[in-house]
Amino acid sequence: MNRRKFLLATVALAASPVLTVRARDDAMSMQNHRIEKLELSDAQWRQRLTPAQFRILREEGTEPAYSSPLNNEKREGTYVCAGCELPLFTAAMKYDSGTGWPSFFKTLPNAVGTKLDFGLFLPRTEYHCARCGGHQGHVFNDGPEPTGKRYCNNGLALKFIPDQA
Repeated sequence: MNRRKFLLATVALAASPVLTVRARDDAMSMQNHRIEKLELSDAQWRQRLTPAQFRILREEGTEPAYSSPLNNEKREGTYVCAGCELPLFTAAMKYDSGTGWPSFFKTLPNAVGTKLDFGLFLPRTEYHCARCGGHQGHVFNDGPEPTGKRYCNNGLALKFIPDQA
C-alpha cells in the first residue's frame, strides 16, 4: 500500500463515524418533511439548464470566483435551486465571506443533502439540492456565528426571487 492509499484509507476510517451519524440525522430529518424527488434524464436537464448550469448542477463543476452577480445581491428574498426552484436559503442567511462565491451560514430546513467529496484529495463536504440532487457547492466550518458554517454556493446553481414589496 503506498502512502496516498494509506492516507485515504486513514481519512475514510476516521470520517466513518461522522458520516454514519450525519446519514442517520439526514434520514431522520427527511422523515419529518418529505420532499418529492425530481429525476430527469440528461437530455431533459440540458433542455432546462444553460450549458454552464448543467456543468455545475449535474457534473459538479465550479464557476470562477467573483463571476456571479449574486455576490452583490442585497435585497430581501429567497435563493432557490436553479434546477428545480426548491427554496434553499433566505437573504437573511447570506453574508459576505470574501471568497468570491455567494455564501450562507445556514440552509432552510430539509433543503440540502450532503456527501463526502474527495475531488481535491482532502475530504470536503459537498451539498446538493434535496429535490433534484443538483450540486450547489461545499460547506466549511469557518463561517460566522451562530452556526460557524459557510455554505459556499455556485451562483449559477441559484436563482434569486426578491420579496414582493
